[in-house]
Amino acid sequence: MAAARKHRRVAGSQPGFISLKGSADTSNLARRKRVNKNKKKNWNKYSDIQDVEEFLDDVRLQERTTGGLIADKPDDSLFFLDIGAAKRKESFPASGDEGEKNKKKNKRPLKVDLLLQSNSHIPAPKNILIHQQPNAKKLRRKKELAENLAAKGVVPRRQRLLELRKEAYTAGIPVRERPVANNNPERAFYDLWKDNPLQTADDFYLEQTKKKLVKRPEKLNEKPSELPAIEVIAPGGSYNPDFFSHQALLQEAHEVEVKKLKAEERLEKQLAVNRQELATEETTFKEQIQGLLDEDEEGEDMTEEMTEDVEDTGVVPSAQQEKKTEKQRKKEKADKIKEQQKVAERKVTSKRQQLFQLRSIQSELKKREQRTCLRQSQRKARQLARKTQPHRLGRLKFQTPDLEVQLSDELAGSLRRLKPEGSVLMDRFRSFQKRNMIEPRERAKFKRKYKLKYVEKRAFKAVT
Repeated sequence: MAAARKHRRVAGSQPGFISLKGSADTSNLARRKRVNKNKKKNWNKYSDIQDVEEFLDDVRLQERTTGGLIADKPDDSLFFLDIGAAKRKESFPASGDEGEKNKKKNKRPLKVDLLLQSNSHIPAPKNILIHQQPNAKKLRRKKELAENLAAKGVVPRRQRLLELRKEAYTAGIPVRERPVANNNPERAFYDLWKDNPLQTADDFYLEQTKKKLVKRPEKLNEKPSELPAIEVIAPGGSYNPDFFSHQALLQEAHEVEVKKLKAEERLEKQLAVNRQELATEETTFKEQIQGLLDEDEEGEDMTEEMTEDVEDTGVVPSAQQEKKTEKQRKKEKADKIKEQQKVAERKVTSKRQQLFQLRSIQSELKKREQRTCLRQSQRKARQLARKTQPHRLGRLKFQTPDLEVQLSDELAGSLRRLKPEGSVLMDRFRSFQKRNMIEPRERAKFKRKYKLKYVEKRAFKAVT
């Protein structure tokens, strides 16, 4: 009882707290059980926090209905001065005031809108997914570093190079032109007292001091893809297409689906289990008895196999190779010299015969040139085809979207009955990926730091 009274006294003595409910009657409270609270397991079990919960619920109710505690509100917003019912003056509006009266009526909101409006003065919770940004920490770190460098007066390298390029352009000096050497007698004269003196430093000094402009790669001037920015759909994709063009588009979509089905069947065949390779009773028994036989028996089996092989061949392997005599060596040397002479004679005769094969050699050279020209043309065709295909820019591969085709019974026939399909934003995003301007990507997965906490509201608690 003393603890409950103490909690209620503390809740009621909060500065600036006014309860919306009346004070509860504490005369009929049951006598509490005396428990040893030195142990931690009895704290939550035998602690009465009902008055604290009621106090917090009352605070939330005040914040929801009035936007804050009533004690913090000024007296003007809580009370008003009652001076009696004011007599309404009878006045008949003129004909010109009727239009103004109708305008005021039209400005009033509808009853439906008033019912749908939120009664709570607490703002809605913030949606995390809307404000989520990939690589937010990295971008924030870069921004802070740029701000710190700007505060110290350090100019970024990109801006410094841009200023140098502007100065070179205003001075009329080409950016890619090398400076003339000092010992060149044909160098142009310049004024020493000008504000912008001529740079006479060598290339190595300019490269090391970051004053020389970086040469722009030629590949940056090329387009990443030869595809057009906006691809025109086939005539069969119109809202009211021709019969033959619509059938051609349906045939194209059908072939795409057939390819997908064949790929799935091929994968199923590759992953299918071969029944001939399944384990039998004999193979399982052999596997179980492996390592149980004695090593002596295995050694005897090996010696028996070796003796059988020797008996079959009839040749015993010699322990040491016999040494050759001087006569054998001389004979081998003479045979080797004869073989070399024969090879040289064959080369001479082949060269002589080639004189009489000039026409055949010439025709063979022509065929070889034709083959090389054909390969070059094929290589160029492959390169041109590769320019119109999406490249592998990241870890994900570009997946061509399915064709948006309507069946014959789904055709609208008029623009009024046409149903909107697809998304312009997704179409532009996939076009960027197809033209190799951005890599194929997927939405960053949001991992919640803390688990969601479910709270049972007082209104729901009262119903249940």
